[in-house]
Amino acid sequence: MEFEDNKSIFLQIADIMLSMIIRKQWKENERIPSVRDLAVELEVNPNTVMRSYTHLQESEIIYNKRGVGYFVEKNGCAKAKGLKKAEFLTQDLPQIFDKMDVLDMSMDEIVELFNNRKS
Repeated sequence: MEFEDNKSIFLQIADIMLSMIIRKQWKENERIPSVRDLAVELEVNPNTVMRSYTHLQESEIIYNKRGVGYFVEKNGCAKAKGLKKAEFLTQDLPQIFDKMDVLDMSMDEIVELFNNRKS
């Protein structure tokens, strides 16, 4: 898998995992792939994947059943959405607003584009 240079690989893996949870490809209270299996699938070192699992465990999105594996927390989807929303609001949105200013774009233009996208 190709990773971006501007963000730590373990955080990019965590983002992939969050997307799987948000899209309900990994459901709440269900087992997720082992560290080793995900490392093989993504072609990265298992220690890197372990950092991603630890990060999401500290955020209470996944949990570990000793000897069994990792599972998505009961409210893992809502917490994953909250984490991604906070990241969007603090990191992505300010950059978008800066680009809008540079390009002299109005919010009305963005709303129109957004509404046309749904059609």
